[in-house]
Order: sequence, then C-alpha cells, then structure tokens
Amino acid sequence: MDPHALTNEQQQLLRRYGMWVTLGMMVLCNAIFLGGMWLTGVKFEQLIRIPDIFNPRQDICLRFTWHHVEGDDQPVRLCSEWILLSDPSGETHTLQKETEVVKGGDGKLYFDYGTQVDYRVFIVGTFVLGIIIFGIWLKRYLIRRYRMHLQQQTSSLV
Repeated sequence: MDPHALTNEQQQLLRRYGMWVTLGMMVLCNAIFLGGMWLTGVKFEQLIRIPDIFNPRQDICLRFTWHHVEGDDQPVRLCSEWILLSDPSGETHTLQKETEVVKGGDGKLYFDYGTQVDYRVFIVGTFVLGIIIFGIWLKRYLIRRYRMHLQQQTSSLV
C-alpha cells in the first residue's frame, strides 16, 4: 500500500473540501471584483461610449449651437441637446465635445465621434484576469495543502 494514497473516506473529504473551496473562491473573487469597481468608481457604461445621435424624426431638440465645420468657412447650426422620445428615462442627450463636424465631398455633413473606447477597459480586463489567476492559484494551493494534511494523517496511522 502506498503511504501517500488516500482512503475512500479521505478522497470524499477532499472532494467535499474542493467543492467548498471553489464556492468560497467564487464569492471571494466576485467580492474583490465588485469592491474594486466600487472603490475606483469605474462605471461600465462609461468604458465603452456609444455616441448619441440626434434624429429629427424621432427626437425633440432643446438647444441649438453653432459649430465650426472642417471644409467650410461658415459655421453650421446643429442640435446640441435633445430628448429621445423612445427613452423612458426622459434624460437629455447632448452632442459630445469630442465630436467633430466634417463636410464631405458630396456637400453633406458627417460626424467624427473620435475614440469610442476608454482605454481604462484594458485596465479593468487586466484586473479581472489577475483576480481569476489569483483565485485559481489559491484554490489549488488550499486543496494541495489539505491533501498533504490528509496524507500525513494516513501515514501516521500506518
């Protein structure tokens, strides 16, 4: 008989311990993630920005402003604040400051919304990856340590 082998009862104890460690790590890692998001104040809806676009058929304009247009000498009057009729919250939507108005070769106006991804999303991804790696390492460490404890019990009985 191998002195490091576990009995059936010890294997069952190890499986049950592994299950509890897994559940505990799920709760702990989620708590670390949510706590980190709460402490840093990062809001997911701000990490990836989808620009609000005024549609004169469906929205009501509240404020017009003059904007300089690249490719044209005259400023253009555009809606800078509006209400989306399909939005039940009733919040006003605004033309983002980074938005540039460009006149195309066909004479139409086009909007360049700039960068739509906040690069903090990569930091959040790295944080999540770090939590996952830490959780896997800690789970394996705890189960390995418990297995060694059970093996020591087995070897002391022999």
